[in-house]
Amino acid sequence: MGAFNTGNPTLTEKIFDKSLHETSNAFGVMSVRGTINKFGFLLLMVMASAMYIWNVYAQPGNQGTATMLMLVGAIGGFVLAMVMMFKPNWAAYIAPAYAILEGLFIGGISAFFNAMFATKYPNIILHAVGLTLGVALAMFLLYNFRIINVTNRLRSIVMSATMGIGLFYLIVWILGMFGLNMGFAFNSSPLSIGISLFIVGIAAFNLLLDFDSIEKAAEMGAPKFMEWYGAFGLLVTLVWLYLEILKLLSKLNSRD
Repeated sequence: MGAFNTGNPTLTEKIFDKSLHETSNAFGVMSVRGTINKFGFLLLMVMASAMYIWNVYAQPGNQGTATMLMLVGAIGGFVLAMVMMFKPNWAAYIAPAYAILEGLFIGGISAFFNAMFATKYPNIILHAVGLTLGVALAMFLLYNFRIINVTNRLRSIVMSATMGIGLFYLIVWILGMFGLNMGFAFNSSPLSIGISLFIVGIAAFNLLLDFDSIEKAAEMGAPKFMEWYGAFGLLVTLVWLYLEILKLLSKLNSRD
């Protein structure tokens, strides 16, 4: 069961273990292929809603509407994610709604960055999406062919680093509320770029842990609805990776 120690809070041992006590025979059994198929569906939902808010943002005078939709996506997505973490058996109904809201959130952010770098780096979003998919595919191949084995030591390192990153962001947010700006974390200095590279690396390694958790859950015979939950957890990590890559590219192209 130690295989479920993952840096992704949505894919934990407790949640998958709890699912094993559900009536698996009534729902069917989870499979890796089923999870991947559902992840593909959720990804399409994200892309559709992201394109919608992108078009809203592009229309003159609609930036305020796009910002409101982005905030709705961020807050609504967070709420639904919390609900699914406590009620994974609802994932089949909630995960598609979460994907739509998450698409509004990242679509709005992407439109904002696209406008910001329209002159200096007009292809920033295209490159961020391409790099995200490329990294995700590379990590899947590394895991699938066992070039990198998910050992207990690797899990511990990635989990510790992920929790450290979460704590770092929390401290930055709290200090920001009191007017203390930790500029080194967000400017284009070599230190800031190094921090972003590290975080991108940890996000990528979290994908390995997610793949392993999904595979182990399928081997243990988790109920069918956990395919939706596993797809949701994988989407959470992929969105995080995309946002970190976008942030890194913006730093690299903000340097004088």
